[in-house]
Amino acid sequence: MTIRQGFKIYIPGVGWSVLLSSTVVMEGFDLALMGSFYALSQFNKKYGEQGADGQYFLAAPWKAGLTVGALAGEIGGLFISGTVSEKYGYRKTMVGALIFMIGGIFVPFFAPNVQTLLAGQILCGIPWGIFQTLPTTYASEVVPQVLRPYLCTYINLCWIMGQMIAAGVVRALLKRADEWAYRIPFALQWIWPLPVLVGVLFMPESPWWLVRKGRIEDARGSLLRLTTRDDPTFDVDASISLINDTNEHEKAISEGTSYADCFKGIDLRRTEITCVTWLIQAMCGSVFMGYATLFYKEAGLTEEWAFNFTLIQYALGVVGTFISWFLMSCCGRRTLYLYGSITLFFLLLIIGLVALAPKYNNPAQWAVATILLLFTFIYGCTLGPVCFALVAELSSTRLKAKSIVLARNSYNIGSIIANTITSYQLTERSATSTGWGWGAKSALFWTGACGLCVVWIYFRLPEPKNRSYVQLDTLFERRISARKFASTDVAMEIELDEVSVKLAESRNGSRSGSDSDALRLGEENGGDAAVEGNQTPAATAVPAARV
Repeated sequence: MTIRQGFKIYIPGVGWSVLLSSTVVMEGFDLALMGSFYALSQFNKKYGEQGADGQYFLAAPWKAGLTVGALAGEIGGLFISGTVSEKYGYRKTMVGALIFMIGGIFVPFFAPNVQTLLAGQILCGIPWGIFQTLPTTYASEVVPQVLRPYLCTYINLCWIMGQMIAAGVVRALLKRADEWAYRIPFALQWIWPLPVLVGVLFMPESPWWLVRKGRIEDARGSLLRLTTRDDPTFDVDASISLINDTNEHEKAISEGTSYADCFKGIDLRRTEITCVTWLIQAMCGSVFMGYATLFYKEAGLTEEWAFNFTLIQYALGVVGTFISWFLMSCCGRRTLYLYGSITLFFLLLIIGLVALAPKYNNPAQWAVATILLLFTFIYGCTLGPVCFALVAELSSTRLKAKSIVLARNSYNIGSIIANTITSYQLTERSATSTGWGWGAKSALFWTGACGLCVVWIYFRLPEPKNRSYVQLDTLFERRISARKFASTDVAMEIELDEVSVKLAESRNGSRSGSDSDALRLGEENGGDAAVEGNQTPAATAVPAARV
């Protein structure tokens, strides 16, 4: 199926996937607000403390706490999502998350102190965690393989759009000197949930989930709602049969669908790959982008220019995602992830070395800001969007929801570590502050972390380009090396498997015949030969060929 055919047949499925992905716009908006508020003087005056120079600032522990609090809530939401969505379906789970989100926004909006604000971040983090996984899982199950990478990477685009909107809103309110400079952005969070909730109520359930529940007719009806009847070559029954066959094949390999099953047999390797792939997003130095506005101020830019650069940064991320769609079709996912990480490694090294210049060296500070923009663009073309496609494609269909939960939680745990460290790195050292005052020089620290990511990608990350779920199952079942995934002939592997089965059956049949003959001979000769007959085949049998 070509991309054009895919869009022609599955245009309703694409629309429903785009609707569900809009929740990620909301998540990106919400999470980016806090990073922007750290550089907002009105916010710091309300929730921070006054330094020796008379300026208000939020202490490093509270910066880390607010960010980590949201991530902790997301971790809980992710585990809830994996269990609840598998039991009740994606539609009902998303409806519950959106209703919870509407109520949770009241806490940060009316927060009188930083402690209440932290509680609000934790509560809102629960639905955010659900928003992080369900759109990816749903997108990978309602469209064919040819459209899957585009819709999965579109989720990254939604996340960037949310961040860009948040930065633009905060930038527009810079001139306000009152508390509404940060309360209005909090209130804008109510714009998203209600219209999305109305749409989700009419959303068709994933046919893959329905097949896993044994509801074949419901799955057929759902697939009819996700497709058009414009192409006479499309066969709904054949598609349902393929989904069912894939499900049965994975059941034969691993019957269970619990979190424990993600760490058994061949699924252990798939879980490792999906978890580390998403963890790399947090450990490659991308944490600088979350603290972009604060980072630009620490690099010596004024408050207004810091927000301007943040907007430019997010715009580059949007452009990068569009470019990644073209690059994935011609280069593949593994290639982009590997060479993207190598490029980020050298950019971080350059940022760290340039930052060694004193702060009064304005050309050096502008150079740091410019290189960070280039870093964002390269990340937006490679690791940012491609990660979503890799995680969705490399996990098994029966364990997809739980695999994505574990993978995203790996990212969140990595983000907790990265954000905690960076909060101290970028906060100025003073008598009243516990910051380390590294500024842009902290890029040297993340250069080492990014180097470790490059090594893992080279040896462990496989290439899923142009592979169906059945083909990927076969490659993992055969334990093909990650570097050989792209070049292995899957059809030959399946044929060799069939030959091995036939050889084993033939030898078992021969062995049974020899045992029967020996038994009859033993009965005629008093039983002595029976013992010999039973021993001889076992002693001389050739092991089944490992091909």
